[in-house]
Amino acid sequence: MTQTSESVTWLTQEAYDQLKAELEYLSGPARVEIAKKIEAAREEGDLRENGGYHAAKEEQGKQELRVRQLTQLLENAKVGEAPADDGVAEPGMVITVAFDGDETDTLTFLMASREYASGDIETYSPQSPLGAGVNGKRVGEEAEYELPNGRMTMVKIIEAKPYTG
Repeated sequence: MTQTSESVTWLTQEAYDQLKAELEYLSGPARVEIAKKIEAAREEGDLRENGGYHAAKEEQGKQELRVRQLTQLLENAKVGEAPADDGVAEPGMVITVAFDGDETDTLTFLMASREYASGDIETYSPQSPLGAGVNGKRVGEEAEYELPNGRMTMVKIIEAKPYTG
């Protein structure tokens, strides 16, 4: 089965290792911890009115969802180096765009999967409207994308540098 580039997530070795460690923790020790919480809450009696039990079950559901997300992400991940510093807007690049040709109205963001998202820099997925619009464009080129209200807008690629995060 061939994968489309849409389903592949490019990760640095460091990011891959970090996500793999999170998956191993959630699949092992964290599962044991949540099972103990559920069992302790179950021993408190009537499950219909047991807030601790319901909270633990909800936490377990969220944890299992994250396990499935990480498993799928890591199965489809390609580990490699950061993209070349060639001025092309692509995943792994920090991109600065100017809105409507106004170089004082700019946005700088990392184009990457949400797994890279941090408080340090705004992150846009390559599948997001802005990410898809600028993906593959070179510095100096313009890109069009759809706003949430359905209107189209233009941005100009001002800079595209590899993320060194």
